[in-house]
Amino acid sequence: MASCRVSTQQVVGMLFESSSDHDYETDSASEAEEEVRDSGSEFSVREDSSDEEATLSADEGPVLVEDIDVPRVQQPGSEGFPIRRPDTWIAPNMEHPQLPAFTGLPRCRVNTENFLRVNFFHLFMDNVFVEEIVVQTNLYVEQYLWDNVARLRPQSRATQWVPTYLEEMKKFLNLTFLMGLIRKPSLAPYWSTSQLMATAIFPATMTRNRYLLLLHMLHFVDNALALPRDHPDCDRLFKIRPVLDHFVDLFSEVHVPGKEISVDESLVLFKGHLVFKQYIPSKRARYEIKIVYAVRK
Repeated sequence: MASCRVSTQQVVGMLFESSSDHDYETDSASEAEEEVRDSGSEFSVREDSSDEEATLSADEGPVLVEDIDVPRVQQPGSEGFPIRRPDTWIAPNMEHPQLPAFTGLPRCRVNTENFLRVNFFHLFMDNVFVEEIVVQTNLYVEQYLWDNVARLRPQSRATQWVPTYLEEMKKFLNLTFLMGLIRKPSLAPYWSTSQLMATAIFPATMTRNRYLLLLHMLHFVDNALALPRDHPDCDRLFKIRPVLDHFVDLFSEVHVPGKEISVDESLVLFKGHLVFKQYIPSKRARYEIKIVYAVRK
């Protein structure tokens, strides 16, 4: 069967022709009333309605479309429906909010003229911060060896510990950051001697055993100051609290953000033991830590 296209005017004309050709039955309403009565429905047609309500008077004439009171839907921008701007929202108490004026001056508080990339890195990873990591790491090794001297085997790596120092810790941190750029399946391939897997910068900077030993002993705070877990003031982030405080304070000292700031969240893969670790089965990395941060627009 062949299909054909018709215009809108042709469809309207066909509808008017079809409506004029059909004769409507006058007793359709009475038949509907009888069906309702026979069915025993709780809905019934009023029998005491007057003729004035059932039929139109000849004096009234036909009912025009313009005479019917149809509620109109207000369109955005019309009277009674103003366009609401983001800065004119109405609070639940129906009072206009008093937003304080932004008086800050977005800027960098540090003179970065002729700065190299390494200079920006040293703004946050200064010698004072790294030296504190060195002190806490050496302190933890002393505590660890004292508590486990009877259980350590002669071939254990901990027995070969040599106190670390500032320059070595800088090398350790730099290699750790470099691993974020050069991705490999595990730590061992970074010190591989294979021509396919070798990365010369790692064995030239530090031996693999020394790096693994520093990674195992790395500490940022004295464990002797930790409160018991059942203590009401116990800090779940006690192990890394000095690092967080350092960066939070330094960010506000170095940079002043602008007026428009976006708050977003990010999920970081973590498989260790942590109370606030989240399990999201729909994600590829199901065990994650949610981090909320502010981003300048």
